[in-house]
Amino acid sequence: MQETGARRPRRVVWLLIAGVALAALNLRTAITSVGPVLGEVTAGLHMSAALAGVLTTLPVLCFAVFGALTPALARRFGEHPMLAAALLAIAVGVGTRPLADDPWLFLALSTIALAGGAIGNVLLPTLVKQHFPDRVGALTTVYTTFLALGSTLAAAGTVPIEQAGGDWRVALGVYALFALVAAVPWLLVLRHGPQRSGSARALGLGQVLRTATGRWSVLFFGTQCTIAYILFGWYAEMLRDSGMSAATAGLALSYLTGLSIPLSMVLPGLMARTRDHRGFVVMFFGSYVIGVAGLWVAPIQGVWLWTTFIGVGMATFTLALTFFAVRTRTAAGTAAMSATSQSIGYLMGGLGPFLFGLLREVTGGWHAPLALFLALVVLNLAAGLRLGRPGHLEDELGPGAAAGAVSPEASRPAR
Repeated sequence: MQETGARRPRRVVWLLIAGVALAALNLRTAITSVGPVLGEVTAGLHMSAALAGVLTTLPVLCFAVFGALTPALARRFGEHPMLAAALLAIAVGVGTRPLADDPWLFLALSTIALAGGAIGNVLLPTLVKQHFPDRVGALTTVYTTFLALGSTLAAAGTVPIEQAGGDWRVALGVYALFALVAAVPWLLVLRHGPQRSGSARALGLGQVLRTATGRWSVLFFGTQCTIAYILFGWYAEMLRDSGMSAATAGLALSYLTGLSIPLSMVLPGLMARTRDHRGFVVMFFGSYVIGVAGLWVAPIQGVWLWTTFIGVGMATFTLALTFFAVRTRTAAGTAAMSATSQSIGYLMGGLGPFLFGLLREVTGGWHAPLALFLALVVLNLAAGLRLGRPGHLEDELGPGAAAGAVSPEASRPAR
C-alpha cells in the first residue's frame, strides 16, 4: 500500500492488519449470538412464531441484498469509509436492538447490524487483495481465522453472559463494544488515505456471471452455504432425535463449528502456495462423505468421529472465501467475485434448512434429508473441481475489461 509514490509508514500497515482481524471478528456476532437465547428473545418481545421465522431468515436476506449493493456503495464512497461505516452500523444495531420492546423495531435494528456484516463480508477480501497482494494467503488466514473465532465466541459466550447478568438483553448488547473497537483502526486509516478505490473501472454482477469462473464460484459458495445452514439449523436436533441429550447435542454443534478455527489458520496459506486447488476440494468432499455415512448407520455410537469428519468438511467455507483472492488478479475482480458469489449464494443457503426440514416432516425420518445433504455435497464437489483449476476471472473477461479492472493499488504490495 503506497501513497503518492512513498512508502506507507509501518504503523499504517499494522493498523490494516489489526483492522482486518478485528473487523472479521465482528461479521457474525449479530447472528450467532441470537440462536442460543432465541427462546428468551421471542418470549421477551412477545414475538410470534412467524416473526421468529423472519428473525432467523433475516441474515441470509441481508447478506444477499446488501452484499449485492456493496460494490456500488464502495465505488461511490470508497472501501475504507464503507468498512468503517459497516462496523459502526454493527455497533449501533447490536447495541440498540436489546433496548427495543417492539418485535418489529428489534427486527429493524437487527437489519442495520446485519447490513454492516454483509458489507464487511464483501469488502474484507477486497481490501486484503488491494493492500496485501503479495501476502494474500497470510492475510486471508487472519481474516478467516478471526471470522471463525468471532462466530464461535458469540455462540458459546452468550448464554454464560446471560446467566451471569440474568438478562438476555445484556448478553446480546455487549457485542457492540467489540464492533466499536474494530472501527477504530479503519477510522485511523482514513487519516492516511486513499479513501476511494483506485480502480479505473469496476466489474458488475453480469460480467462475473458471463464467465465460467464466476458461475462456478457462485455455485461453490452457494452449495457450501446451503450445507452450512442446514448443519447450523438441524444438526443438534437430529442428534437429539436420535437419543442424545440437549446439552450434549449443543456441545457437538459447538465442536462442529469450532473445528473451523484451526483449519482457517492453515488453509489459506496452503492455497496461496499452489495454483491447482482440486486436491483440497476432494479431501473435504471425502471428509463429508465419511461423516454423513456414519450418521446414516450409527448416529450416536460414533457421533464425535462423524462430527469431526463433517467439521473438517465445513472448511469448504474457508476454501470459498480464499478462492475470491486466488482466482482473481485485481482488487476489483475480488470485489466483484465476492459480491456476486455471496449475494446469490446466501439466497441459496436460506433455502437449505427449509427443504431439509420439509423432507424430515414428509418422510418422518432422517435418511431422506441426509440424501439431500449428500446431493449438495456432490454438487459442491463438481463446482469445486472446476473452480479449483488454475486460472483467473479477469482472463475470461477480455483484454479491455480486465485492463479496466486493474487498480493501481492492487498491483502494489503493502510496505
